[in-house]
Amino acid sequence: MNRLAQESSPYLLQHAHNPVDWYPWGPEALQKAQQENKPILVSIGYSACHWCHVMERESFENEQVAQVMNQHFVCIKVDREERPDVDAIYMDAVQAMGVQGGWPLNVFLMPDAKPFYGLTYLPPRQWVNLLTSVRSAFNEHPDQLADSAEGFARHLNMSVSEQYYLTDTTPKFSQELLDTMYQKLADSFDSVKGGPRKAPKFPMPSIYGFLLRYYHVTQNEEALNHLQRTLDFMALGGIYDQIGGGFARYSVDDQWFAPHFEKMLYDNGQLLTLYSEAYSLTQRSLYQKTVFQTIDFLKRELTSPDGGFYSALDADSEGVEGKFYTWTTPELQTVLGDDFNWFSELYHIAPEGNWEEHDGVGRNILHRVVSDEDFARQQGLTQAELAEKLTTTHQKLMAVRDTRIRPGLDDKILCSWNGLMLKGLVTAYRVFGEASFLELAEQNARFIQEKLTRSETGQLWHSYKTGVNGAPGVASITAYLEDYAAVIDGYLALYQATFKEAYLREADRLTRYTLDHFWDEEDHLFFFTDQAGETLIARKKEVFDNVIPASNSMMAHNLYTLSLLLEQPVEGLPAYTALLDAMMGRVQSLLQQNAEYLTHWAALYAMRVKPTAEIALVGPDVHQFRREIDQRFYPNKVLAGTETESLLPLLENRTAINGQTAIYVCYNRACQLPVTSVEAAFNNLEK
Repeated sequence: MNRLAQESSPYLLQHAHNPVDWYPWGPEALQKAQQENKPILVSIGYSACHWCHVMERESFENEQVAQVMNQHFVCIKVDREERPDVDAIYMDAVQAMGVQGGWPLNVFLMPDAKPFYGLTYLPPRQWVNLLTSVRSAFNEHPDQLADSAEGFARHLNMSVSEQYYLTDTTPKFSQELLDTMYQKLADSFDSVKGGPRKAPKFPMPSIYGFLLRYYHVTQNEEALNHLQRTLDFMALGGIYDQIGGGFARYSVDDQWFAPHFEKMLYDNGQLLTLYSEAYSLTQRSLYQKTVFQTIDFLKRELTSPDGGFYSALDADSEGVEGKFYTWTTPELQTVLGDDFNWFSELYHIAPEGNWEEHDGVGRNILHRVVSDEDFARQQGLTQAELAEKLTTTHQKLMAVRDTRIRPGLDDKILCSWNGLMLKGLVTAYRVFGEASFLELAEQNARFIQEKLTRSETGQLWHSYKTGVNGAPGVASITAYLEDYAAVIDGYLALYQATFKEAYLREADRLTRYTLDHFWDEEDHLFFFTDQAGETLIARKKEVFDNVIPASNSMMAHNLYTLSLLLEQPVEGLPAYTALLDAMMGRVQSLLQQNAEYLTHWAALYAMRVKPTAEIALVGPDVHQFRREIDQRFYPNKVLAGTETESLLPLLENRTAINGQTAIYVCYNRACQLPVTSVEAAFNNLEK
């Protein structure tokens, strides 16, 4: 066993028995490199990463390869999910070298941790050749490598404003610019299967969150059609676990057919939000079914006894990608009997398999192209009859699948991803009114408050590992901006779902902590790392939205919501609004040029093209009225409510009307006359 045996990360523990003399990231390894004047090899991955496993089997478990690595390098293993700060620095460096990024990410550093070369997966022979070449270059041309590393370090330390020529600008919110953003995005749409016209296809929830808000502002039918096309094919495709629920990380093809089978918490949390919001607009039963089934999967397979959510399920089981989720045709015939024929037609089962072979037998990925409604009509069944058949067959297949060797579980609990899941559960509750969703959300909120929050300082922890055999769980790693941003967003949603002001106050407290410890007054953006955290060779900012929105764009959304719920104008300009406008002004030129990479920013921009409705509810029926309001699609709103009275700015001095619950619809703190029905309130909104 090597030093990784003392770590809690499942990914690091996977490498604890390698013959490579791995170190975790930390001062011991960095000091050793300087004392022995050795180059550093940093290898970065995550537990559900298929090619990380392949490289481990081929190279890191190989005694001869490990001997070369140990002799010439200080070898450091990093879990990118535990240390996104380290991953971001060296991923940026590798991309600056002109190399396509990905994982496993293998980066060579000088002893002072500055990078000079990097790449992703290599087969063992090429890997050994590269190790030999790098060591020779380090011995024979150290000054040249040092100069190169210094250049990359300077690049890494450029501010966002320097790198992208950003200046202070007063943000201008116009329909014209919003249409420009949409059109740049629409140029890449796949008009047949949805998503982008390329492979692989990632879900990218922030893109479709933007389309929902763009449609709300413009009523552009093309945007709505692409949204529905994408969500339909994702929910029917192989990227979605048709039997057990939950989405895989991405589809390797352009049809949403063949997934890379790992299931990540961050995808499923965001997709709960997306499908719930889309249902409130479209009322498509497929979206409701997807949300409910995905939450069942999360409760069954990713919920810890402490109330937190685990990070991921591996793509592989028994060393084979997708084996747990796929089926041979004889298996299906045996399990389903008389139901096989219609089932095979619905799920496109091929006699020889529709996907890869394993042990000489073709396997099938279950996927569909038609809805329940259409298939029932084709089969001459009622929807209720088809639903009963699907329930029966799915239960049979799940019973068989549950006997298989399961994919590996990454059981670390990440603060940011739990925040994304909290928001997803709350949104599902607000749209569907299912009480169990709120119970699960509040259980998760308690977990974050009790296990990941330092109550005396308002600081968060990034990672938590549940204790075993009665031992207490352990929280570790100073939280990143992503953690604060996602948890604040979850709390703000939870306040608007319950009107429990403690959630709103905690969101405000965490926001103030970020302003004290992450805000860069010069760039008008937040750093990714806490100023109280570990000092690395660069302190980065996250601006571009990806599979998870950038932590800065999430914070911009949070500042906007907090400004509407909490601020009283001071000398005409609330503090949160001033900060938000500085952020939006800073990125406005990027939005004009590259909106396809800033879609969460663009969603906020869409909400500011027209005034946001501030809806205050006061009286005995606030919760019933809130339920009725939330069941309708109206994303450009914030809600505040109380049964009696409150000192919150939106509620202060507002009362019920003759004992009846009053609804105040306000814009920029100016309120219309109160009404006593949701229908009347929506009439006011439509005006």
